[in-house]
Amino acid sequence: MITVAEARTMARIRLQARWAAWAAGEVESTAPGAPAMAVALHPPTEREVLVDQAGAEQWAREWGALKLLDGIEVEWTTRSWPSAGRQRVPVRLRLIDPDAIAEFVGGEQLRAWRRMRDRARAVRESLGESVAVRAAIRSHATAIAGFDDERFATLLDVATWLVVNTVDGLRPRQLPIRGVDTKWFQAHRSIVVHLHRAATGSDGLGIIEADPLLRVRLLDAAMADNGPSDYAASAASLGELTYRPAGIFVFENLESVLAMPPWVGAIAVHGSGYAVDVVGRIPWVRKAPVVYWGDLDSDGFAILHRLRAHHPRVTSVLMDEATLIEHRDLWVPERRPNRGAFPTLLENEATALARIRSEGDVRLEQERIPWEFALAQLRCAWESVQP
Repeated sequence: MITVAEARTMARIRLQARWAAWAAGEVESTAPGAPAMAVALHPPTEREVLVDQAGAEQWAREWGALKLLDGIEVEWTTRSWPSAGRQRVPVRLRLIDPDAIAEFVGGEQLRAWRRMRDRARAVRESLGESVAVRAAIRSHATAIAGFDDERFATLLDVATWLVVNTVDGLRPRQLPIRGVDTKWFQAHRSIVVHLHRAATGSDGLGIIEADPLLRVRLLDAAMADNGPSDYAASAASLGELTYRPAGIFVFENLESVLAMPPWVGAIAVHGSGYAVDVVGRIPWVRKAPVVYWGDLDSDGFAILHRLRAHHPRVTSVLMDEATLIEHRDLWVPERRPNRGAFPTLLENEATALARIRSEGDVRLEQERIPWEFALAQLRCAWESVQP
């Protein structure tokens, strides 16, 4: 026998799983007149009634006392049993649409559903009923539902304004939208761009962004030429310089860059994750061999692969199976493993990645490796790339 409480739990799970799609207007196709959710209540058999008649009666009374709001239906039938007589029992709960499911669940879930439903409807009325707009609503449902009323109103106003006004060549500070400054735009950029793209089909807003800065350390003081030896600059600015290093260290972790000792002929660059796409295109970087050290995880190898796509001579260090196994006690789980294929990996690197995945997507962060051990391996790698 399915109790009212159990049925509410089932409805709550269904609502949590589908609320974003339902709010976006993506209701599953069902037969005409079919409910959005139906729950078989599994009424007791004659034998079960005879064993616990009081329990069966209480169960039926509970369903009989249920407040039937719009869209909530309970189907009843009469059972005739030789030993228990004629009994009227509930057999099925029908919840006609998402509103009915939310009404049946009640509480905060009902309030959250109404808020999301109404906001999604407002977005669709302003930006259109296209598949792309609905997909954008679904992707950002948590954020849309979590905004207070003022933030949501501003978001919708901004998205609507950008659809009908061009901002090509402007910086975020120059947007002529009341109440919207650079901080607001940066905090809401992802959802604004997604909604704009969904409504217009455009790949971007055309807003000019500040170039990301790369951290650079000249480990050989002679290369500084009385200038700074530790600084951050854009890729464009770095490309104008004329360094002639014997080699480049590119590290995923900034602390590793900052910990490097003086090193004749070397420059250390903070790869900063996927910033290696930019690093690999800097002329003086491309002319020198690169020693890359990233985390021993799938993202670390993905970054190594991308660096090799832009640079012809990249040697990895501390990214092999032996290093992984030697530091097993320092592993942590990788939260979002990268399942991509990386054809530029060398055999020892591919073996390490396969081991990472076979061990359950583990991760060895480079900062966990003892520094003296790492420094010795870096020296060996440096010597291997020198002529």
